[in-house]
Amino acid sequence: MDIEQAFSVSASALDAQRSRLNLISSNIANAESTRTLEGGPYRRRDVVFTTTPFKSTLEGLSESKASEVFQGVQVTDVVLDPRPLRKAYEPQHPDADPEGYVLYPNVNPLEETANMMSALRAYEANVTAFNATKSMMLKALEIGR
Repeated sequence: MDIEQAFSVSASALDAQRSRLNLISSNIANAESTRTLEGGPYRRRDVVFTTTPFKSTLEGLSESKASEVFQGVQVTDVVLDPRPLRKAYEPQHPDADPEGYVLYPNVNPLEETANMMSALRAYEANVTAFNATKSMMLKALEIGR
């Protein structure tokens, strides 16, 4: 693996975790939103990550060697959480149905906090890997002096 690929792996993971953190923040911000532009209450969203090979590593490789290339990560989709919405009896609420029930988002703030901590730890780990790669590159340059 060359230095450029090492930086690319960490950078792709940093970008993916940043997207995940933004989505978690949106979920928390809309935890009580009973009305959206699409109609109805907000639905919790989550990211889907997939691996992606780096183009520079595929050049000049046979098909058998192509499976051994280094891969990064990217966000390929944002999916809605299929879990049911929370229902609460609040007859005075403007979004209450005729029976007095209001549908609230399926966002659990505790779960979102745990997801945020996980994303932050993954982000920090990738920053550490990026910095370690940078340090190794600088040490290699010092050898040449």
